[in-house]
Amino acid sequence: MIAIKKILLVEDNPNDVELTMEALSENNIANAVEVARDGEEALDYLYCKGKFSSRPAGNPGVILLDLKLPKVNGLEVLGKIRSDDGLKLIPVVILTSSREESDLVESYRLGANAYVVKPVDFNKFVKAIRTLGLFWAIINEPPPDRGKSRTS
Repeated sequence: MIAIKKILLVEDNPNDVELTMEALSENNIANAVEVARDGEEALDYLYCKGKFSSRPAGNPGVILLDLKLPKVNGLEVLGKIRSDDGLKLIPVVILTSSREESDLVESYRLGANAYVVKPVDFNKFVKAIRTLGLFWAIINEPPPDRGKSRTS
C-alpha cells in the first residue's frame, strides 16, 4: 500500500492558512498538511533543518507555495527546489494573490507545475483548494523520493 504523502503549505498569511486548511478538510482531503510560514521555514522543512530537524525523511507529495513571503520569497524557494536533485521532482503549485505577469512567467520559467491565483470569494477559494487537493494530493502520482538525506 502506498503511503499518503504530506502537503507542504508555504503561506505567511494566517487567514489564508486557515482557509486552506478548512477547504481541504471540508473536501475530505486526508493528506497531512505541514505549514511553513515563510520561505526560510519551507527550506528548513525540505532540508530537515531547524525546527524540522527531527521530522521523518521524505518529500511532500506536493508543495503549495505562496510567492510573497518574508525572509526568502517564493520564487527563490522554487529556484532552490528545482536546482536540487533530491527535491526537483516534487510538484510545486504556486498559490498566490499575484496577478503580475512577471510572477507568472518567472514561476513557470523556474519550473512551477501550476500557477493558481487565490480567489477573493470564500466559496471560490474552497472550490479552488478542492480541485487542487483532489488532483495533486489524490489523483496525481508523485515521484519517488530521490534522496533521504539532504544537505544545502
